Amino acid sequence: MTSTQFNLIAPLDTPLPPPPGGQVLTESQWTTLMAIADAVIPSIEVSSTLSNSSLCLAPSEYASAVETITQRLPGQTDPHLTQRFLQENASSVPGFRELVQRILGDNLRENARKGIRVILSALDTRAGCLLATGYTTSYHLQPINVRQQILQGWARSYLPPLKQSATGLESLLIAAWARTSPTIGPVLGFPRAPVHGKPGKGFDYDFLQLPPGTQPETLETDVVIVGSGCGGAVCAKNLAQAGHRVMVVEKAYHWGPEYLPMSEKDGNIHLFANGGVDSSDDNSMIIISGQSWGGGGTVNWSASLQTQAFVRKEWADTGLPFFTSSEFQDSLDRVCHRMGVSVEHVEHNKNNQILADGARKLGYSQKAVPQNTGGKKHYCGYCTLGCGAAEKQGPVVSFLPDAQRAGAQFVEGLQVNKVLFEDINGKKTAVGVKGSWKSRDSYGGVNGLDRFTREVVIKAKRIIVSAGSLESPLLLLRSGLKNPQIGRNLYLHPTTMVYATFLEQKPVKPWEGAILTNLVDEFQNLDGNHHGVKLECITMLPSWILPNQPWTSGLDLKMRASKFPYMTGQFPIVREKVPGRVYPDPTDGRCRIAYTPTAMDAKHAMVGIVALAKILYLEGAKEIFLSAAGMPTFTRPKVDASTDNGEGTNNPALQSWLAEIQKRGLTLPNCKWGSAHQMGSCRMAATERAGVVDPKGKVWSTEGLYVSDASVFPSASGVNPMVTNMAISDWISSGIAKDLNADAKIETRARL
Repeated sequence: MTSTQFNLIAPLDTPLPPPPGGQVLTESQWTTLMAIADAVIPSIEVSSTLSNSSLCLAPSEYASAVETITQRLPGQTDPHLTQRFLQENASSVPGFRELVQRILGDNLRENARKGIRVILSALDTRAGCLLATGYTTSYHLQPINVRQQILQGWARSYLPPLKQSATGLESLLIAAWARTSPTIGPVLGFPRAPVHGKPGKGFDYDFLQLPPGTQPETLETDVVIVGSGCGGAVCAKNLAQAGHRVMVVEKAYHWGPEYLPMSEKDGNIHLFANGGVDSSDDNSMIIISGQSWGGGGTVNWSASLQTQAFVRKEWADTGLPFFTSSEFQDSLDRVCHRMGVSVEHVEHNKNNQILADGARKLGYSQKAVPQNTGGKKHYCGYCTLGCGAAEKQGPVVSFLPDAQRAGAQFVEGLQVNKVLFEDINGKKTAVGVKGSWKSRDSYGGVNGLDRFTREVVIKAKRIIVSAGSLESPLLLLRSGLKNPQIGRNLYLHPTTMVYATFLEQKPVKPWEGAILTNLVDEFQNLDGNHHGVKLECITMLPSWILPNQPWTSGLDLKMRASKFPYMTGQFPIVREKVPGRVYPDPTDGRCRIAYTPTAMDAKHAMVGIVALAKILYLEGAKEIFLSAAGMPTFTRPKVDASTDNGEGTNNPALQSWLAEIQKRGLTLPNCKWGSAHQMGSCRMAATERAGVVDPKGKVWSTEGLYVSDASVFPSASGVNPMVTNMAISDWISSGIAKDLNADAKIETRARL
């Protein structure tokens, strides 16, 4: 029987493009890096003498590890699986080094690569080793146990660069291992694809193809939209249905549901900007943004929350009355209706049910999160890597098909480099875009060597930039615009994680079920000005979670990984007050992010962490721990819950632990912060001095050029930004359609 006969989701392979050419590292640097990798993810064996190839344990410690992991294994597994898991090191995993090479060569910015090269070279010299390790022996010649002790020392270092380098390398290496390891999936019982749901049929897109050639290809349309995400897709639908010629261009490529969800190895490369490893300049934040056909709407978690009243008023009070108008509400309702947004068929998975039940017991305000699933149940935890059931009604399933049916044209694989301007009647007027198109290979993939590129010019009456909050401002800057507000006012909704294990219960299987179906909003106004936190659940995919947890030793990593089926993950998502900015890297022009969470953000996040810890305790968590390094783990006292005299969260052990983590605080660089929401870098404002676009989305001091995505938010939305983004784009594109219709009437009268 095949998976098709069983009607199961069984994604096709999505081979990656060739890894970067040239020398990313020298061979000696690779030797040192792989030595670090084998200390972070070591082969673990019994031995009384130190080894250069394995982490050596005493027989009793090894036997205990084997017994514990074996007890956690799913049923009917290979009897030798535990030993293979423990004996596996990073360098033995097929594809591990190639993936690390890809991350280093394609995704890290040049200054980060240089820093890694300097460290790796130093660790192969006597002087460098003495300074960094306390030994004169080259790092790669040390026994694994000694290498591990050196890494542990770096984590405690008072030198921030050394501590940050250790943390960054550990996370990178663990992520690469979790994406390529042949044993981690079987050990966790983590299936390649969701076991719930049925394979869906995708829309038959018709992408414009270009022949090989040496001269620029010139195309012409009424409206060109740069970006196919939540903002661009809504604009495309509205303008095409209004009768205008529309062309949507996208840097990434379309993958139908037969390829989804992608593997963790391939999905991060195909579906996310920069391989999912963007970080802020000071490495305090990891920023994850979708880069695929459909943008973030292809990889988000279905949360469809409308803009709250206090945010609407805050924005309206800046001179933007649209946000408190009935027109804005109409736009919100219109986009939600198209996606079938509702809570009627929400079914919480264990992760969300724990959040809901614990919050109820504590009296916290909470609610179910509306889902854009067409009014149907959608019980899938893999949508971070694309929806194989085609049930999530993101742009690829809803607005973009509507646009094509109305006549819109689509181009994938087109990197727009600049907007073209002409002086028309003394005004700087956008007349088109210029970029570089890269074909698929002859088999329809992106991994073949026969792909080719073409320069493309698209002439248009209106240009809409919908490239997202990280890329839209860079395109404006590359196009010669000088407004100092471009790239500023970047909001990220910083988050940090709380994890818990429920080892004495049935496996949670946290990867199963809808990802985000409940939130707690009890703490959303902690300063009196609506800055605070909401409490939500995270996608629980191994390669997303394990690198986010503090590394303390190779044995601890593998023991903790074996707990994953019993683990939950929640986070406080901060609505921050102080923004950052994006700007082009001076070396290669790629996006750089200047952003550091503030003390206020850390204070508010800690309020959320304390609340989440109480929720998890009430729901029976055996252990509670944070993603912040150096924090103690709470271990539940070995007392039956029925004999705690009704203490609940007043339990002395819990209260002592909560006091300790609050005392230590979420300090940098110990705290690992992350962001999946980017907003505000082309802020909408009533005046040019205050923002980048006017109240209709038109770029100040230009004609014919608009921005329509989350970058126009005046400040942080405080909720998952998809619906707000779509509603604003609904408004902006409706206004553009009216302007084009008015222009057409003027042209008609002129001809008469």
